[in-house]
Amino acid sequence: MKKIMLRRTEVMGHLPKEVRAGAISKVSSVYVNRQPLKGVEGDEAKKLMTGFLDVNPDHVDWPKHEKVFWTNLTIKVPFEGIEFEVGVDKNGKPYNLDHYLKYRFCLKHPYVADAKKDLIGKQRFYFIDADKDVKDKNKKVKVRKEADKEFIKASSDEKKMDMLIRLLSKTNPTKLTRDQKENTLYDLKDAEPAKFFKLATDKSLEMKAEIDEMVEHGVLRKIGNQVVYIDEILGETVEDTIIYLKNKKNSGTLTVLRAKLKEAII
Repeated sequence: MKKIMLRRTEVMGHLPKEVRAGAISKVSSVYVNRQPLKGVEGDEAKKLMTGFLDVNPDHVDWPKHEKVFWTNLTIKVPFEGIEFEVGVDKNGKPYNLDHYLKYRFCLKHPYVADAKKDLIGKQRFYFIDADKDVKDKNKKVKVRKEADKEFIKASSDEKKMDMLIRLLSKTNPTKLTRDQKENTLYDLKDAEPAKFFKLATDKSLEMKAEIDEMVEHGVLRKIGNQVVYIDEILGETVEDTIIYLKNKKNSGTLTVLRAKLKEAII
């Protein structure tokens, strides 16, 4: 069993709020390519709607009855919303076919958004999926937990803090005290935990930071996404450049670049 709520946005106007709240809006039929919008079509429609319509799929009038159903479908949505039972059993059979067909219709309807945050243009209706909201929030919680773990590891390694700060904020960490680094990194982690976690666990973190430092000191240049040494393109992206520099055949180039960086820093 699975419940999903269909809500409508409040219609603004000159009427008192209590009157607007008592109004009922409708999700009604719309036409797509001269045909009424259908929640389900083809073989799926035949499977689900057999016994639901007045004729069976093999009847000559099946297309007519199917078209009439979707053309006449109207879903009244009061201010408090309307709840659909959209669950299916292990065989894919809906527990409540009427609700399920209306739900599928709304999923395709141009005036219905997947969630309130996704409302655009003329959309006036949106779904509230409590289970999805809980799962989405839990995903964010787990990402933050993992980011926190990586922050604790990084905060005990000043060199790693430097690399992360450099890449996440384009700030030169050498100008910061250790406490400032820890505070800065904490704020960066808190602002974008997923981005922080991805970079903190990146096996190429050290080389990415090294390339960034080389660019900062003029040892390398970036032209768009390309990384250039003098007039030679080392890679179309930083990732390509890392692959190039990790290749044993190019170890001489890497040695020269590191030597030039050391000179530039001094």
